[in-house]
Amino acid sequence: MTQNIYDNQVFFDGYAQLSRSVNGLDGAPEWPTIRSILPDLHGKQVVDLGCGYGWFCRSAREQGAARVLGLDLSEKMLNKARTLTQDAGIEYHQQDLEQLQLPTATFDLAYSSLTLHYIEDLARLFATVYQALVPGGQFIFTAEHPIYTAPKHQGWLVDANGQKSWPVNGYQQEGQRISNWLAEGVIKQHRMLGSYLNLLVQQGFVVTYLNEWGPSAQQIAENPALDEEQERPMIFILAAHKPA
Repeated sequence: MTQNIYDNQVFFDGYAQLSRSVNGLDGAPEWPTIRSILPDLHGKQVVDLGCGYGWFCRSAREQGAARVLGLDLSEKMLNKARTLTQDAGIEYHQQDLEQLQLPTATFDLAYSSLTLHYIEDLARLFATVYQALVPGGQFIFTAEHPIYTAPKHQGWLVDANGQKSWPVNGYQQEGQRISNWLAEGVIKQHRMLGSYLNLLVQQGFVVTYLNEWGPSAQQIAENPALDEEQERPMIFILAAHKPA
């Protein structure tokens, strides 16, 4: 079973303070890039893997989706999502994505935001998503970039001149990493970028887009704290589809 860190009160309270929690999708600097690659959702069936507060679920409905299913392991996150949602076209269910089960050939879009780096058996999840998509259905997700997840001790190195560098070590040693982000002992899974791609291809997906995301000059001007994200990619955005 995946570690249910989001039901840890310390972690949950810390997460609630993040811009993406307070301001929703507009608080996630990568959202404009994701929005630009989303398909037309009018009349479509959508599943959100790791839906959190349900921000994307509600956005999908605003974009015309017929039905949205939001799945998350955390009861605290789901309760928050339900309090923010007044829409019979959205369903929220508790689900451990390590044991993901979805109906066959049902969804036009599977979406996941910053969740898959918690999953140990990613091949099983990709296989489940593939069979759940209709022919031509799309799978769009973001995850922490392997340059970010690789080091055993994740944190900036700062030289005498104040220049920040991100350590990259153990890159090819895939597997568990322990992070102290928002709470002690957060378990994540490090895997190389090529492993994500190969697992998708092995399931039959056609990869159509990969973005090792970084902030734009305008975003940095509006929020100077994003400047350090130019030093290394923290996340990547990927789109793939099931052949029609």
